[in-house]
Amino acid sequence: MRYALVVTGPAGAGKSTFCNALLTHMNMSKRTAHIVNLDPAADPEGAEYAPSIDIRDLISLEDVMSELGYGPNGGLIYCFEYLLQNMDWFEEELGEYESDYLIIDCPGQIELYTHHPLLPQFASHLSRLGVRTCVTYLIESQFMEDKYKFFSGVMSAMSAMVNFEVPWINILTKMDLVNPKSDETGGPRNGPRLKRDVQRYLEPDPYLLEGPGSVQETNPKFHSLNRAIVQLIEDHPLVAFLPLDLTDSDSIEYVLSSIDFTMQYGEDEEPKEPADLDEGDFADEDM
Repeated sequence: MRYALVVTGPAGAGKSTFCNALLTHMNMSKRTAHIVNLDPAADPEGAEYAPSIDIRDLISLEDVMSELGYGPNGGLIYCFEYLLQNMDWFEEELGEYESDYLIIDCPGQIELYTHHPLLPQFASHLSRLGVRTCVTYLIESQFMEDKYKFFSGVMSAMSAMVNFEVPWINILTKMDLVNPKSDETGGPRNGPRLKRDVQRYLEPDPYLLEGPGSVQETNPKFHSLNRAIVQLIEDHPLVAFLPLDLTDSDSIEYVLSSIDFTMQYGEDEEPKEPADLDEGDFADEDM
């Protein structure tokens, strides 16, 4: 059985860093894994890892832009259309990795997840090939500093989840940069001030949009829109986030065990629930 983790999310969320850290963690745990680069615009000079499979061996954004005269967005869409038309190339590349774990690093253009069917079609093709697939959607913890920006991330995650229709995990990255205060003073203007407040972001509390000060902070013409978003999230509570601190091996292990459980990694073993983070900084009862 082959397994694939498709790593998605907006630019700057830390996708490549996460892929590299996950690969290192798995190798240290004596597990075999390989990274697949699915970003045709990736710069090989500044890469954090050497991919085992690289879409640039099939097609690169630079070639498409220079030879066809496309812009970066149109060129990226062309690259993925070309990949889907040549999935036999990808299947041939996969042939070398039987019973292995593939970590697939995707581009940061969220239109590929929310507006176009290209990456969802790719994930569906993996499933048809018998590859157990899970998708992760990453946003960075700094989104919590502005609750309106945070909920735009929640809505984009929800949109992508609906498009993919495969097992899914949302991750809040760079949690090592979150430093909630131990009292009621300080902290970001709109972000979490106490550790227990972080839980309102991990399991998004839509009433953050209507909390104290929100009405005064926003233009009145957006009040109805905010209430509609609150109602949508309350009626369809699809999005929750796992906290990820790449400086903490326990945090990486917790995220990995959650992914394993979601895709039922290890068909000959009893599926195991991920261990609770009772000792973690952002998932204890004091949140």
